[in-house]
Amino acid sequence: MGRKRMEEQWWKGELAADIHQTLRTKELKLPIYKAHSPQIGMRRYFIDLLAVLSNRCNLCPTARHLAVYLLDVFMDHYDISVKQLYVISIACLLLASKFEEKEDRVPKLEHLNNLVYMYSVNVVLNKKDLLRMELLLLENFNWNLCLPTPAHYIDYYLFASVGENDLHNGWPITSLTKVKPFMEKYAYYFLDFSVQDHTFLLFRPSLIAAACVCASRICMQISPAWTTQLELLTSYSWEHLAQCIEMMLIYYENDVKEASNVKKQVTIQHQQQVMENLSHQTTTQVLFQQSSYHPLAQHSATFSQFQSPVQDLCSAYRDSLQAQRPSSLLAGSANSSLCSYAALQASLQPSAQTLPIQTPTAMQVAMGTEPRHCISMAYGSSYFSGQHSYAAGCFDS
Repeated sequence: MGRKRMEEQWWKGELAADIHQTLRTKELKLPIYKAHSPQIGMRRYFIDLLAVLSNRCNLCPTARHLAVYLLDVFMDHYDISVKQLYVISIACLLLASKFEEKEDRVPKLEHLNNLVYMYSVNVVLNKKDLLRMELLLLENFNWNLCLPTPAHYIDYYLFASVGENDLHNGWPITSLTKVKPFMEKYAYYFLDFSVQDHTFLLFRPSLIAAACVCASRICMQISPAWTTQLELLTSYSWEHLAQCIEMMLIYYENDVKEASNVKKQVTIQHQQQVMENLSHQTTTQVLFQQSSYHPLAQHSATFSQFQSPVQDLCSAYRDSLQAQRPSSLLAGSANSSLCSYAALQASLQPSAQTLPIQTPTAMQVAMGTEPRHCISMAYGSSYFSGQHSYAAGCFDS
């Protein structure tokens, strides 16, 4: 699968339905995630580390998501020290890339050592330790790495994500070819968010992928939010997806707010800088330039690749679809009464076993301070109260 899968575009072929059904059958056999790891508080740090490394190594989304899943399941079964987590994380990335990528795309040990050093992770890896960890991982998964993740389904669902009968703000969509690239960016945005919170592991991978598509349609104000065609394709109704979509839209709303706050801070700093320059200048004419602000929310200065496509994406999408429409169009909405986020976490109680490593791992680790989470999210059941409009604020005229 992996890069080869991306190049062949199996979701467009005659065997697409059969491949999809095979993946759905395999996901029924996935181990149940219980969130029992004593190190679950550090999970976000290592997920971001895997994201950065996979991006720098140009790995495909399926390899990245498989690496995250391997780490999650392994942490859920064993009590692992922080020092061991570094090596295990890299071993998960290597195994996933070997399984999903072509041979020439698999990261080299020297390259990985250079990357972790660049990001202030003072860990020196050697081939012997990594091979031993890979063997331990393979034994834990019974030598079976054919484990479906949401990334394995997303392209199949995106292929039918927008149809000719869909409406944007109540008007027919004039060009599907213009809409689909934005739909893909939004879907991968939500797909990346799905690995940030371990609570998403309570859902099946196929359901998460379907929810990514539905949440994207909501943010893009495409109605209906979930069509009969998509329901038949995914075998999920709106009721099946509602809880997962609620969580994604909470993340989305928080990301939009954070991006807005960052933009305000940048604007204030720019104005202060201009005023300081004015106080030191004798000339009366000052050239004001617009601040070069990147609209996507940055969650971590070191380990983060999960960025919001919020403002640039929304602006381009609005320009491409609303050029020939009246400015007084009403924003579309999707109505639903959804479950609260807090109910998902009620059953998560940590406990673990001991990692069966016979010999010590040779490495050097220097940790100055405990890694912080990159995002602090506030969840609340009040996000959806009765009937709620999901229209994205960036589309308001």
